[in-house]
Amino acid sequence: MKVDILFIAAHPDDVELCCAGTVFKHIAEGATVGIVDLTAGELGTRGNAQIRAEESARAAQIMGISFRENLGLRDGFFDVSESSKLPIIRSVRKHQPEIVITNAIRDRHPDHGRASQLVSESCFLSGLTKIEMEEDGQLLKAWRPRQVFFMIQDRYITPEICVDITPYIDQKLEAVMAFRSQFYDPLSNEPNTPISGLDFLEFLKARAREMGRLIGVEYAEGYTAVGPVMKNNLLA
Repeated sequence: MKVDILFIAAHPDDVELCCAGTVFKHIAEGATVGIVDLTAGELGTRGNAQIRAEESARAAQIMGISFRENLGLRDGFFDVSESSKLPIIRSVRKHQPEIVITNAIRDRHPDHGRASQLVSESCFLSGLTKIEMEEDGQLLKAWRPRQVFFMIQDRYITPEICVDITPYIDQKLEAVMAFRSQFYDPLSNEPNTPISGLDFLEFLKARAREMGRLIGVEYAEGYTAVGPVMKNNLLA
């Protein structure tokens, strides 16, 4: 299935936390969106891989995306290597996205910066015709997205692009809370983590306000780019 935007992120919930408003906005405007999770998030302090898979499926349903797949790389231990790049190249060629959005270029969690490098390099390599691979007996043709964007996650990075998500802020938080094992639950007996308190949900909303303030709207999500962003018309 070809999609307009493909999110490729280290962990289930990365997309929801950073980009769910962007997902809702673009689907509402007629774009097709898919998500590829690199790992099952199995090292997360709260919950486990099975719970996270169930939560991911629920979040995907809430957002109305076209598909969600998991590449099964090792949470915390995947590297920027050929064996990690090949399944990403396969996904990019299968789904032929115009835009890929991946993790922050640097962040508190080391997987995030490493994933950004891994995905960015894989998107470039996906466009090389001498890398050959097949799917169901058919050659997957070379494909390179027009642009790779990077999320802004726990650590602040000055955005180069901000997307107005004001009409979708409540839906974003609903998608985030599909990962109930991860976030605020006063009845949970799981250990406290930096993202399990009520203050973290307040931070998410404040971050969206912060990004919105930069472009004169109430809520936004910010991104950085791998290179110059083409504009055919500066007024568009």
